[in-house]
Amino acid sequence: MPLLIFLVEDNATIRDNLLPALADLAGAEVIAYAETEVAAAEWLDAYGGALDLVVIDLLLKNGSGFGVLRHFKARRPDAALVILSNYATPIMRERAASLGATAVFDKSTELEAFFEFCAGLNR
Repeated sequence: MPLLIFLVEDNATIRDNLLPALADLAGAEVIAYAETEVAAAEWLDAYGGALDLVVIDLLLKNGSGFGVLRHFKARRPDAALVILSNYATPIMRERAASLGATAVFDKSTELEAFFEFCAGLNR
Protein backbone atom coordinates (compact mmCIF):
# COMPACT_ATOMS: atom_id res chain seq x y z
CA MET A 1 0.00 0.00 0.00
CA PRO A 2 1.48 3.38 -0.93
CA LEU A 3 2.24 6.12 1.56
CA LEU A 4 -0.55 8.68 1.08
CA ILE A 5 0.74 12.26 0.95
CA PHE A 6 -0.87 15.68 0.81
CA LEU A 7 1.60 18.23 -0.58
CA VAL A 8 1.53 21.95 0.18
CA GLU A 9 3.90 23.51 -2.38
CA ASP A 10 3.34 26.60 -4.49
CA ASN A 11 6.25 26.15 -6.91
CA ALA A 12 5.00 24.09 -9.87
CA THR A 13 8.51 23.04 -10.94
CA ILE A 14 9.36 21.70 -7.49
CA ARG A 15 5.96 20.02 -7.22
CA ASP A 16 6.32 18.40 -10.64
CA ASN A 17 9.73 17.00 -9.65
CA LEU A 18 8.61 15.80 -6.22
CA LEU A 19 5.64 13.77 -7.46
CA PRO A 20 7.57 11.14 -9.45
CA ALA A 21 10.50 11.17 -7.01
CA LEU A 22 8.21 10.38 -4.07
CA ALA A 23 6.60 7.55 -6.04
CA ASP A 24 9.94 6.07 -7.14
CA LEU A 25 12.02 6.61 -4.00
CA ALA A 26 9.44 6.25 -1.24
CA GLY A 27 6.58 4.23 -2.72
CA ALA A 28 4.34 7.21 -2.07
CA GLU A 29 1.29 8.63 -3.78
CA VAL A 30 0.53 12.33 -3.64
CA ILE A 31 -3.26 12.29 -3.39
CA ALA A 32 -3.69 16.07 -3.63
CA TYR A 33 -1.81 19.33 -3.36
CA ALA A 34 -2.43 22.96 -2.46
CA GLU A 35 -0.55 26.16 -3.19
CA THR A 36 -1.88 28.34 -0.36
CA GLU A 37 -2.65 28.08 3.33
CA VAL A 38 -6.38 28.57 2.76
CA ALA A 39 -6.54 25.95 -0.01
CA ALA A 40 -4.73 23.44 2.23
CA ALA A 41 -7.14 24.07 5.11
CA GLU A 42 -10.16 23.80 2.82
CA TRP A 43 -8.91 20.53 1.36
CA LEU A 44 -8.39 19.04 4.81
CA ASP A 45 -11.79 20.17 6.03
CA ALA A 46 -13.42 18.46 3.03
CA TYR A 47 -11.28 15.30 3.01
CA GLY A 48 -12.13 12.46 5.34
CA GLY A 49 -10.02 9.66 3.87
CA ALA A 50 -6.71 8.08 4.77
CA LEU A 51 -3.67 10.32 5.04
CA ASP A 52 -0.17 9.32 6.19
CA LEU A 53 1.99 12.38 5.57
CA VAL A 54 1.63 16.09 4.93
CA VAL A 55 4.62 17.77 3.25
CA ILE A 56 4.57 21.54 3.76
CA ASP A 57 6.61 24.37 2.29
CA LEU A 58 7.02 27.35 4.64
CA LEU A 59 6.73 30.22 2.17
CA LEU A 60 3.54 30.03 0.12
CA LYS A 61 1.85 32.26 -2.45
CA ASN A 62 -0.65 33.18 0.21
CA GLY A 63 -0.34 32.34 3.87
CA SER A 64 2.32 30.38 5.68
CA GLY A 65 3.40 26.81 6.11
CA PHE A 66 3.23 27.42 9.85
CA GLY A 67 -0.50 28.10 9.54
CA VAL A 68 -0.91 24.88 7.55
CA LEU A 69 1.05 23.01 10.21
CA ARG A 70 -1.18 24.33 13.01
CA HIS A 71 -4.36 23.48 11.07
CA PHE A 72 -3.31 19.91 10.25
CA LYS A 73 -1.88 19.22 13.73
CA ALA A 74 -5.22 20.17 15.28
CA ARG A 75 -7.36 18.15 12.87
CA ARG A 76 -5.17 15.20 11.84
CA PRO A 77 -2.80 14.42 14.72
CA ASP A 78 -2.35 10.91 13.28
CA ALA A 79 -0.57 12.19 10.16
CA ALA A 80 3.16 12.89 10.06
CA LEU A 81 3.78 16.58 9.32
CA VAL A 82 7.00 17.44 7.52
CA ILE A 83 8.37 20.83 6.57
CA LEU A 84 10.32 20.83 3.28
CA SER A 85 11.68 24.31 2.69
CA ASN A 86 14.60 26.31 1.34
CA TYR A 87 14.46 28.27 4.61
CA ALA A 88 15.14 25.51 7.11
CA THR A 89 17.16 27.74 9.41
CA PRO A 90 17.67 26.80 13.07
CA ILE A 91 14.99 29.29 14.12
CA MET A 92 12.51 27.93 11.55
CA ARG A 93 13.27 24.35 12.62
CA GLU A 94 12.67 25.24 16.27
CA ARG A 95 9.39 26.99 15.50
CA ALA A 96 8.20 24.10 13.32
CA ALA A 97 9.02 21.60 16.07
CA SER A 98 7.15 23.72 18.63
CA LEU A 99 4.07 23.62 16.37
CA GLY A 100 4.20 19.83 16.03
CA ALA A 101 6.30 19.15 12.93
CA THR A 102 7.53 15.58 12.81
CA ALA A 103 10.65 16.62 10.87
CA VAL A 104 12.14 19.52 8.90
CA PHE A 105 14.22 19.14 5.75
CA ASP A 106 16.05 21.69 3.61
CA LYS A 107 15.12 21.38 -0.07
CA SER A 108 18.58 22.32 -1.25
CA THR A 109 20.69 20.09 1.01
CA GLU A 110 18.54 17.38 2.60
CA LEU A 111 16.40 15.85 -0.16
CA GLU A 112 18.04 12.44 0.18
CA ALA A 113 17.28 12.41 3.90
CA PHE A 114 13.72 13.53 3.15
CA PHE A 115 13.15 10.65 0.71
CA GLU A 116 14.68 8.18 3.20
CA PHE A 117 12.34 9.52 5.90
CA CYS A 118 9.34 9.04 3.60
CA ALA A 119 10.45 5.53 2.63
CA GLY A 120 10.80 4.68 6.32
CA LEU A 121 7.18 5.70 6.95
CA ASN A 122 6.07 3.31 4.22
CA ARG A 123 7.42 0.19 5.96
